[in-house]
Amino acid sequence: MNKGENRSTRQSGDRRSGRIAVAGRMLAGAALVFTAGAAHAAVPDESQFVLNTFSFLIWGALVMWMCAGFTMLESGSVRTKNASVICLKNIGLYSIAGLAYYAIGYNLMYVDVSGWIGTFTLFYGPSTDELALLSGQEEAKAAVVENGYSVMSDWFFQMVFVATAASIVSGTLAERVKLWSFFAFITVLTAIVYPIVGAWTWGGGWLSEMGFQDFAGSTIVHSTGGWAALAGAIVVGARRGKFRADGSVKSTPPSNVPSVTLGVFILWLGWFGFNGGSQLALGGAADAVAMSNVLVNTNLAAAAGVMAAISVARPFLGRVDLLAGLNGAIAGLVAITAGPDIVDHYWAIIIGAIGGIICTAGIKLMENLKLDDVVGAVPAHLFAGVWGTLAVCIAADGDFMTQLIGVLAIGAFVFAVSLLVWFGLEKSIGVRVSETVEELGQDAAELGIEAFPEFMLMPDQDDIDALRRD
Repeated sequence: MNKGENRSTRQSGDRRSGRIAVAGRMLAGAALVFTAGAAHAAVPDESQFVLNTFSFLIWGALVMWMCAGFTMLESGSVRTKNASVICLKNIGLYSIAGLAYYAIGYNLMYVDVSGWIGTFTLFYGPSTDELALLSGQEEAKAAVVENGYSVMSDWFFQMVFVATAASIVSGTLAERVKLWSFFAFITVLTAIVYPIVGAWTWGGGWLSEMGFQDFAGSTIVHSTGGWAALAGAIVVGARRGKFRADGSVKSTPPSNVPSVTLGVFILWLGWFGFNGGSQLALGGAADAVAMSNVLVNTNLAAAAGVMAAISVARPFLGRVDLLAGLNGAIAGLVAITAGPDIVDHYWAIIIGAIGGIICTAGIKLMENLKLDDVVGAVPAHLFAGVWGTLAVCIAADGDFMTQLIGVLAIGAFVFAVSLLVWFGLEKSIGVRVSETVEELGQDAAELGIEAFPEFMLMPDQDDIDALRRD
């Protein structure tokens, strides 16, 4: 307040500064009254309701912003001739996730879960009490407040997690999967597959009853997306020329490294909402302290993942690799997501660092297995997600057998169903673009709009070499 008073004295003739100073005093006084009252009484129920609801909405909006991060990361990772399709795929998958989760997904995941699955009823909306309150029936307020948060704020926060899982699939299959085949798969993933996994766990189903722990979704969100992406990579196949006849791997560097880096930073920022919001309450001091610990652990794990991945990049990949470091950040974030509420912060560093190492080794493993993952999503989300879920046993008192059963059951279910869906799409409408489309680029061939029309595309060096040999 002294700072405000000094500024007001120096600029006494400035009416705007005077109003700011007065407002500052009023806010300071209100804060004193609030904190003095808080020292003697708990936060009122209605205030807890407002804070919890606001928390869901703000953290959910931050998680939604992760879709922008995935878009930047993927569009920068592919060749420029496919960047526009990546943009369309990402805004499309977010839209599909919202519609599918509203139409049926949330009900399957949370409404009347019998142990395996919820209800197949369509659509979801505010509670009866909330509708009554909105119509002017004040007597309904008590029942609304008793719920702890607005019904649709919870739906919104849960929905953006679904979109995150779907985004993982997009990056892996970039540059060769058909747009509408991809959208069809995303519809099944977000309407049925992911909600069933959620029903088993967060919805109170059989894995939840066993004591399975996954605070914000290392397995429920990230491994689910990773298993779906892996199944797609197997069915769709590698990009043309990615793996040469002599067994060597063709280097496909990103077209826009700053865009990829910006995308990772956006994801890192969004992850604070992803993990912090999963506290699922902001109604008192304990929630605030717990949420603070979650955000610190999230940041520490990501930082450790970066440095660990860079450190092991040379022995694994033969070079100090920028992309390994960027994926290391994501892997560290994924790994800590199952247990970011731990109190001993050093565990976050250890878990994140191991996640970064696993991801870097996983990138090499995928190449050895001739599985083409454009952005390294499977190592970062699936491999690191499995590690993070098991690491709960070390740092957060999880039961190893329960965690292992959860990892295996979810993995088997998601992978098997995803394979069936991808094979079904392959036999019906096809999943892969033609060689001509792949060579020209999906932007020009499918959309008729290039992301960078002023740029001159250079011919592929392997194609030049082949022409010279002929």
